[in-house]
Amino acid sequence: MGGVSNERHPRLLPVAEEARVAPIELFFDLVFVFSLTQVTTLMAGELSSRSMIRGLLLLALLWWCWVGYAWLGNVVQADEGLGRVAMFGAMGAMFVLAITVPEAFDDDPGGLYGPIVIAFAYLAVRLLHLAMFFILSKEDSGLRTQVWRFAPSVIGSTALLLVASQLHGSAQTLTWVGVLIVDYVGVILGGAAGWRLRSASHFAERHGLIVIIALGESIVATGLAVAGVPISGPIIGAGVLGLALAACVWWAYFDVSSIAAERVLRLSEGEARARLARDAYSYLHLPMVAGIVLMALGLEEVLLSVSGAHHTELSDPLRTLSAAALYGGVALFLFAYVGFKWRTWHQVAVRRLVVGILLLALIPLAAAIPALAALALVTAVMVVAIATEAVRYQELREAVRHDDDPTAMLPGREVETS
Repeated sequence: MGGVSNERHPRLLPVAEEARVAPIELFFDLVFVFSLTQVTTLMAGELSSRSMIRGLLLLALLWWCWVGYAWLGNVVQADEGLGRVAMFGAMGAMFVLAITVPEAFDDDPGGLYGPIVIAFAYLAVRLLHLAMFFILSKEDSGLRTQVWRFAPSVIGSTALLLVASQLHGSAQTLTWVGVLIVDYVGVILGGAAGWRLRSASHFAERHGLIVIIALGESIVATGLAVAGVPISGPIIGAGVLGLALAACVWWAYFDVSSIAAERVLRLSEGEARARLARDAYSYLHLPMVAGIVLMALGLEEVLLSVSGAHHTELSDPLRTLSAAALYGGVALFLFAYVGFKWRTWHQVAVRRLVVGILLLALIPLAAAIPALAALALVTAVMVVAIATEAVRYQELREAVRHDDDPTAMLPGREVETS
């Protein structure tokens, strides 16, 4: 029997090309799940255009926190040494962010001032991320330069959050928009020459899992909407239709797209790979997740309506904002998918673009028919769209899903390299 080696692992272990998502990263994602639930609850509590806009702004802020650690976990192993310390530290700050979501804009009486807590929790998440990359760039001058370019957006966005904490109404909301502009545009202006993406499979899997998590949150929100309400036929019908709609969204992403996009990312190299990861995943997955969150809000409203919790009759229509959330959420997901496919495959998903436009056009009708019928209609549109695609592109699906040739799904597509 061999003895146990006393040699210690280094504090920072690099990620291998074929790395998979570590359990600690899934643990981190559970905090993000809670934050999604908080955002949905915030929007549903006072269903208005104002609450929906503010909920989406919060989602974008929380997403940027999550994205930073998706990149970090692609450079250094998240379950070893300082990587583990950073993940647990970020989890703590993210959890504080999540539990403060209800007071992000309007502070409740007593206790700490919510908007300032949000600002400092956000700063903690971002500074820890920045510090880890600064340590990682010790012997990488390109990455060190990139970190310095990245730093101003971290400080600037937090400063604006502190300004927003002292404002109210439209001025506060517009300042939050400024926070996100500083963050999102600042990263683009900083370029991508120094960023490192070591594992395409890890990065694609990380974002795929977050899509599943968002879909799972939509199912949980749907179920919780009728918790404690006597079960009925309409509730069962709405629940099954809601699950079918979520399954269509799952199919739209995972059947072919996620597989093909991962291969494209793997075939790219250097700065081109970093740019592709930034655009297709860090940026274009946000509207996908936002669309799923809005869909969850719409599903929750349908369940509340058919259960009588809103003191409505079964024949009563959905509120216009509820219909807009349900149909607009699915449409937003499809539009984001169109951008995702264009950025990865350089092809326009015309069918899904048309379906998204159709769903937006159907919002007035959905707000005029019974809630259950509105849900049945959007589900039927998605089922037909997915079924016709599966038949129309059967050979391509087989090539992508079962062909070992990584270029099988890339007709006429030149892979980007630096």
